Amino acid sequence: MTESNHEVGSLSGLTDQEAQEFHALFMKGFFIFTLIAIIAHFLVWSWRPWLPGPEGYTSSLDVMPDYLADPLATTVLAQVSTLTTLIGA
Repeated sequence: MTESNHEVGSLSGLTDQEAQEFHALFMKGFFIFTLIAIIAHFLVWSWRPWLPGPEGYTSSLDVMPDYLADPLATTVLAQVSTLTTLIGA
């Protein structure tokens, strides 16, 4: 059997149409994954920047988080502290 008798296919074994369909799905998935990764990196950066400010890393550690400064959160933390004291944990 010679090569001229058989249709020469790709190494993957997919036809041209199947390969284009697979490529389109792969690119959509890659785009969605990249978009989620960019959003996740932005959210983590806004939460805890991984590059220090002008004063170094200690400047970010000296600032009280908003959830501790909030009176409602402080009340909840006080209630939890009271409950753990009463339970004896």
